Amino acid sequence: MGSNNRVEIMEIERDNLDELAEQCDDLKRVPPWNKQITVRGIVASLFIGIIYSVVVMKLNLTTGLVPNLNVSAALLAFVFVRAWTKLLEKAKFTTTPFTRQENTIIQTCAVSCYSIALGGGFGSYLLGLNKRTYEQAGVDTEGNPPGSYKEPALDWMIGFLFVVSFVGLLCLVPLRKIMIIDYKLSYPSGTATAVLINGFHSAKGDKMTKKQVHGFTKFFSLSFVWSFFQWFFAGGDQCGFVFFPTFGLKAFKQSFYFDFSMTYVGAGMICSHLVNLSLLLGAILSWGVMWPLIGKKKGVWFPQNIKETSMESLNGYKIFISIALILGDGLYNFCKTLWFTFRSMHSAFKKKNLQTDSKNQTLEARRNEVFIRDTIPFWLALVGYILFSIISIIVIPIMFPPLKWYYVLVAYIFAPSLCFCNAYGAGLTDMNMAYNYGKVALFVLASMVGKENGVVAGLIGCGLIKSMASISSDLMHDFKTGHLTLTSPRSMLVSQVIGTAIGCIVAPLTFFLFYKTFDVGNPNGEYKAPYALVYRNMAILGVEGFSALPHHCLHLCYGFFGFALLANLLRDVGPGKSGKWVPLPMAMAVPFLVGAYFAIDMCVGSLVVYVWHRIDKVRAPMMVPAVASGLICGDGLWILPSCILALFKISPPICMNFLPSKSN
Repeated sequence: MGSNNRVEIMEIERDNLDELAEQCDDLKRVPPWNKQITVRGIVASLFIGIIYSVVVMKLNLTTGLVPNLNVSAALLAFVFVRAWTKLLEKAKFTTTPFTRQENTIIQTCAVSCYSIALGGGFGSYLLGLNKRTYEQAGVDTEGNPPGSYKEPALDWMIGFLFVVSFVGLLCLVPLRKIMIIDYKLSYPSGTATAVLINGFHSAKGDKMTKKQVHGFTKFFSLSFVWSFFQWFFAGGDQCGFVFFPTFGLKAFKQSFYFDFSMTYVGAGMICSHLVNLSLLLGAILSWGVMWPLIGKKKGVWFPQNIKETSMESLNGYKIFISIALILGDGLYNFCKTLWFTFRSMHSAFKKKNLQTDSKNQTLEARRNEVFIRDTIPFWLALVGYILFSIISIIVIPIMFPPLKWYYVLVAYIFAPSLCFCNAYGAGLTDMNMAYNYGKVALFVLASMVGKENGVVAGLIGCGLIKSMASISSDLMHDFKTGHLTLTSPRSMLVSQVIGTAIGCIVAPLTFFLFYKTFDVGNPNGEYKAPYALVYRNMAILGVEGFSALPHHCLHLCYGFFGFALLANLLRDVGPGKSGKWVPLPMAMAVPFLVGAYFAIDMCVGSLVVYVWHRIDKVRAPMMVPAVASGLICGDGLWILPSCILALFKISPPICMNFLPSKSN
């Protein structure tokens, strides 16, 4: 086995040596920008965008933790179009060659589609407006005034997404050359996607590509069949493999069990070991230690007969302590990224051109030539930004009267600078800090508007800033991918527009598929939507200050806020390799609200990756994304037929439940 690995390593090294020459040859065959966008590409993007919108929506409404799926989308785009062309060839139809440019366009369009489901607020600020979340926050809570809710509806949700999403697309378009070519920002996720796509379409990449496609289809099928099999045993409350008490019934009551979710196993394979271990640590600290101890203080710290969902009960401690961790982590990384961004920009202005290898220099110059050749007029971006901003300033106050037009105007004046800082920081660190910019807007608007309208104004203002910052950053990631795959920025922008338009319709429809089928927002159900309540309570905190906190909760929040700052500081300045093992407070905060079960699922995925790397460290890095994508997509695709069955009142025939022996 060792000799086979050495042979494969030598082959990979030879492939890397040939890559420069091969890409230089590809420059001569780059199709014009309008030929890079194809009908089959749009159809493939729609198919992939719908699948991943369902997957992302499930993750949003269950835990709120979503891994980066860009590389997975590029793989699925390749699998889809290759299968399409093979079928047509067998049917004796002539097909056009599948190029890396078309692959990039499909990936870009699909990602921009499901990014609306990810960043559209369906599990956070928009869902935080509904009546159920309003009631969970406490109808008698100061700063949560009567009538400060708006029930989800397709019309206003689609309209809101169309209004806010396209502004973000045009915000940084004029700066694409500065960000990609002049500053040479790395955008690690965009670069990783480009490397994968270039590998698919290289002459030497066919062997590994076939293995990846085979791995994807195999585990996609297994995951789909397994989800279908599980459905038969889920005919009632707390029924099925999802509620299997893996570690015993006592551990099950504290949410410690493996629920056989292939989505979270696949997500655990994609996420780093540190993220998964941080989740497990957060689960042990909260559900294993803190909540049982605070629960014993019932009648002392909080009233004996109060509802479990009240913010003055144990639920309030869960919500506000997790908020403290999230805000501490967010504040540290926000300040760190801003400092790193400005320092790097200052260095870039003073930096002299460095000598590089002549072949690399030639390839880079030709990539730059392709990237600059198809210009996007500055006037188009400017007029588009002003036009969509004016529409937003008119439409958003009509939809949400508490958010006055002048607040929206100020937001759009400052938004380009915020979007630039976020996109620049993402290019350096691969961290999209849009949610932190959104939280800043939430607190500022909630405190400025006041008690009567502060909650609604804060939540919508948060969504407005977060959407713009997130979409503009994603666009720069895609431009980086296009730069490395020799794809025209003009075709990239068009595909982004198409994908965003599709996403503004698909995402609300996907949300309502879940909202009408499942019990979304039930703190004891599968679809807890934990961040809806978190964001609403952040808005209440912005209006009321610390008076909204339960008894002794403020002291615990201070402690966990300080822990989040200290943990990040230790990770950055800690000695040697020890710093990289400091847990991530943002990841630790998720199980505080949701439970331990999904952290166990993700740790299983992490264990699979670890063992695989130990057994076969050559093939594992290339096969893990394919297998993980198959697991996620197979489980995600089953959601569609399961929702349809539920809508037609077709229930599973068997209830598999687990009870203590004396109850039997």
